[in-house]
Amino acid sequence: MVDIVKSSDNVAVSIGNFIDEHNGGDVLVIDIKDQSSWTDYMIIATISSMGHLKGLVKQLKEMLSDNSIDILMRHKQIADDGWELIDCGSYVIHLMNSEMRDFYNLEKLWFSGNIVFQSSKSS
Repeated sequence: MVDIVKSSDNVAVSIGNFIDEHNGGDVLVIDIKDQSSWTDYMIIATISSMGHLKGLVKQLKEMLSDNSIDILMRHKQIADDGWELIDCGSYVIHLMNSEMRDFYNLEKLWFSGNIVFQSSKSS
């Protein structure tokens, strides 16, 4: 179990680290509090396969639950389009295959945000 110290930046960075440790690629945690009225952090990572996505989502949901971080909208099935969004209110997590990530380029959309975590791994 990963215990998270409950400051907003620490929580966001801990989620980014968790995803990085579970082989999420090119993990970015962007502080967008000044650009967004509906969330504080955008967390983006690349997954390598549908199996990787399913496993990572399961482990991530367990970690969030263990740390009393609520997931606002739950669904049982993971979409087979290669993009899973996990909305935790202040933290919005995007796990995407490389094609989806390249196409939607969320980093460019939130370019004016402050990067508070960036993994050293590349997918």
